[in-house]
Amino acid sequence: MDKHTNQLETDLHTLMQAAASRRQMLRWISVGSAATLLGCGGGSDATTTSSTSTGTTTTTGTTTGTTTGTTTGTSTASCSIIPEETAGPYPGDGSNSNGASIANALALSGIVRSDIRSSIAGASGVAAGVPLTIKLQLVNTKTSCASLASYAIYLWHCDRDGNYSMYSSGITAENYLRGVQETDSNGSVSFTTIFPGCYSGRIPHVHFEVYPSLAKISSANNKVKTSQFTFPMATLNEAYQATGYTASVRNLAQITYATDNVFSDGTSLQMVTVTGRATLGYVVTLTVGISV
Repeated sequence: MDKHTNQLETDLHTLMQAAASRRQMLRWISVGSAATLLGCGGGSDATTTSSTSTGTTTTTGTTTGTTTGTTTGTSTASCSIIPEETAGPYPGDGSNSNGASIANALALSGIVRSDIRSSIAGASGVAAGVPLTIKLQLVNTKTSCASLASYAIYLWHCDRDGNYSMYSSGITAENYLRGVQETDSNGSVSFTTIFPGCYSGRIPHVHFEVYPSLAKISSANNKVKTSQFTFPMATLNEAYQATGYTASVRNLAQITYATDNVFSDGTSLQMVTVTGRATLGYVVTLTVGISV
């Protein structure tokens, strides 16, 4: 009995040691697996970061910048200087003639206005077309794109037939679709207008000039920037289905951004962001960077 009892105690002791060793091994395996998972990025900040957006879209169909972490709606490209462009043959800023006299909308009483659909200063024409609101924000690229307040932006574009007031045959006495706004504390201006048509040889566009102040618009020599912006092709195609834009459909089919004499070198800083639709009207926005 003693011999058997001793043997039983020995066997029980051995089994208990084996069980303890097995539990220890499981603990080692568990710790090792967790370390491996953490080493691969599981649950780390790197994993969280990689799941957030890495691009900020500021124009319809165009990604213009890359950020790390959470998307904020501001891109590096928005703090770039917008390209200098030609004012074209129809600026109406006093720098040229319309064939009969110097064309200067900036000297007209009432030119500082938000709604530019009607003519002013004794002219009575009104431009018809799809409603369009243009919102621009002026920023200084020299100061991390800080807003530029109290600057003046003169904006103009053609009507839905592709004609420019003050210059085109039949409307030289009109001055609609031209106006000036002063930037507010956020550097912003807003114009109420109509969607411009597409005339032969050019992608649809809007012209603008930037002046240091309202007092400086008396002379085109005072402007600090001249540029243009355009619209996404999908928006152009939709807008031109509206009544009155038949010629624009034909003209647009014959031109591309790549063959346009202004936008052939790229549109990333001159492509507006668009909301709305032709039946209700559009709102377009653009950040305009200048170096002053």
